[in-house]
Amino acid sequence: MPTYLTPGVYVEEVDRGTKPIEGVGTAVAAFLGIAEKGPVGKATMVANWTQFVTTFGGFIPGAYLAHAVYGYFNNGGTLAYVVRIGGEAEGGAAPQPQAQLTAKGGQATIKALPKPGAPEGVSVSVTAGDDDSFTITVKAGTTEEKFEGLNLSKGAKNAFDVVNKGSTLVQLEELKVTGLNLAERAPAPGTYPLALPSSTTTALVPVTPADYEGDVTQRDGLGGLEAVDEITMVLAPDAMAAYKAGILDMDGLKAIQLGMIAHCERMGDRVAIIDAPPDLNAQEVQDWRMNVAGYDSKYAAMYYPWINVADPTPNAPSTTISIPPSGHIAGVWARNDTERGVHKAPANEVIRGVISLPINLTNSEQSVLNPNGVNCLRVFAGRGIRIWGARTLSSDASWRYLSVRRLFNYVEKSIERGTQWAVFEPNDQMLWSKMRRDINAFLKNVWREGALFGATPEQAFFVKCDEENNPQETRDVGQLIIDIGIAPVKPAEFVIFRIGQYAPEV
Repeated sequence: MPTYLTPGVYVEEVDRGTKPIEGVGTAVAAFLGIAEKGPVGKATMVANWTQFVTTFGGFIPGAYLAHAVYGYFNNGGTLAYVVRIGGEAEGGAAPQPQAQLTAKGGQATIKALPKPGAPEGVSVSVTAGDDDSFTITVKAGTTEEKFEGLNLSKGAKNAFDVVNKGSTLVQLEELKVTGLNLAERAPAPGTYPLALPSSTTTALVPVTPADYEGDVTQRDGLGGLEAVDEITMVLAPDAMAAYKAGILDMDGLKAIQLGMIAHCERMGDRVAIIDAPPDLNAQEVQDWRMNVAGYDSKYAAMYYPWINVADPTPNAPSTTISIPPSGHIAGVWARNDTERGVHKAPANEVIRGVISLPINLTNSEQSVLNPNGVNCLRVFAGRGIRIWGARTLSSDASWRYLSVRRLFNYVEKSIERGTQWAVFEPNDQMLWSKMRRDINAFLKNVWREGALFGATPEQAFFVKCDEENNPQETRDVGQLIIDIGIAPVKPAEFVIFRIGQYAPEV
């Protein structure tokens, strides 16, 4: 209290109003994966697809991160944090379009690479000349460069000297000439378009579970995500890319997914979205879920099967690519939260951008998977491709449904943030009354939004903070206890109509 010594009128501002609790965001995804550029290991915020491309680059062969982020924003995601795992690919850069000109006998002798600033769609053509000479023609759209009478011996017509000096489109590198005579060294006639290497592993660098785990003190990997309060979803699509490419074995894949689950359990305010391995039928994924993975957590959800989407990768061998569904699923969660609320199960929702599924599951197949927490993606005639499951991986029936877990995350985090003002306040009846008032007001809004079950607020929740749960011995150790109970609404997972014959009385 201020001290008054001079007679007069004094005005004091007194804070007697409520301190409303605001709801926190529920749909911020954290992606861990392989990118062609950008900061390594550090969580970087991106708000849209354009920002991702600017910071981390676009689609690259063999990696799923860009596809997952694109699917996230396309399905309704609004904010994400991206953690790039691993450094540059071998050689210090992402795969570069190239053509390998083959010699007689099939041995590669010359590699053609685009010069800086060269347009896309460059091709190199080779035609035979007299004896060991040949002609190289380079085309890009309407631009054409021709170099005649070339050879691979030293002299004025050496192919490397002539082309590398005269071409504005390509440069040549010598790959292998040992043990070949001049005739064998001449490249075979043909057209060689500059394309990214066809191997699906070229974009991937060796990664280990430790790269994903990271270090909280260094703020990298999963450890770095502990410093970002906004995150509510965690996914690592490129763990599957490394597994599919043979960089990780099954134990390594499980270590990464277990690390994601442990991170979410430790933080208590986020859920891991788990991908199943590729190319599994219903029986195989059931065996993997129960006997290989065996995960049991109320902070994780699993989805199956993979999804087929358009492949925008340059010079891709197919128009579609099969990818893990986690990025698209995260986007649906975000869209569902915006349109309906976190209490509505993120299921029976269309997945945007999915062309088809590798396997169309039947009701009987899902009847085996669903009870074990495998959320299935299904194709329905005239209704598109939808998420048809809303369960966690928990064996505890109280936490069976994903919407219940995420609703509690929302309520707990909102109350935690909205009551920080109470720390170090006098622990008396006035403080207890303020806490009851503010928390009751918040939960009443949650009830009005349809997230709690009950015809009245009294049926939907309670808040207890008085002398009974705050006796003298509790106050003496500096603790304030507030007991809260909420009745969450649960999804109508099984809608049952009971229909029978009815014979009206005449």
